[in-house]
Amino acid sequence: MRPAIDLNSDLGESFGAWRVGDDEAMFRLVTSANIACGYHAGDPVTMAASARLAVMHGVVLGAHPGYRDRVGFGRRALETSPAEIAAEFLAQLGVLDGIARGSGIRVRYVKAHGALYHRLAADEQAAHAFAEALARYDASLPILGPPFSALERAADATGLRYAREAFVDRGYVADGSLVPRGEPGAVVDDPTAASDRALELAETGGITVDDGSRLELAPDSLCMHGDTPGAVELARAVRAALEAAGVELRSFA
Repeated sequence: MRPAIDLNSDLGESFGAWRVGDDEAMFRLVTSANIACGYHAGDPVTMAASARLAVMHGVVLGAHPGYRDRVGFGRRALETSPAEIAAEFLAQLGVLDGIARGSGIRVRYVKAHGALYHRLAADEQAAHAFAEALARYDASLPILGPPFSALERAADATGLRYAREAFVDRGYVADGSLVPRGEPGAVVDDPTAASDRALELAETGGITVDDGSRLELAPDSLCMHGDTPGAVELARAVRAALEAAGVELRSFA
């Protein structure tokens, strides 16, 4: 049988007059959409627009909570306590879920953003606080996150479903972490290169990293950032390559 894979993207990151990415185009190309919940980016009007686009295009809606850090777009490491991470996560999830319900849908999964995503991958206490908060809110919601991480272990311990993701527009190093933004190879913005990576990940479950070694990730979902330069062209090429190869595209959630 041909493999099946989810395509997700971080969307809904505009704020007021500040526009980020082309959400309308991206919603036509993905199967799951991670929507900013107002802390690192996004606002209620943008969340409502995202919910309407999800309904229009049959895309599964996910919450994309981050640190309270608009200036740094949620990509700066903050010394936020596990208790504060849990409380701020629930505040963000509740807002988006309420707005989604106003459009007749619900949030169907959760994926952390930016520096919080990386914190939860390595910090056992923070990961458990995050997972336990989600279990108290709705234990049926899965977490989308990095493979073989502290967050995956916390989800397993809490009885939550966990979906692994891999990035087609970010470079990896041999230990499975991402090449830090600002360093050479951190961002893959060539549609052909991204398509090749997507096919390798979907068909083999792994990828060749910067030093030539093999990294096994076993992803359930492939991520394409909505703010990557040329994001729409990249996503269009990735989707076309997967469909041409006979890979079924469907949301993990």
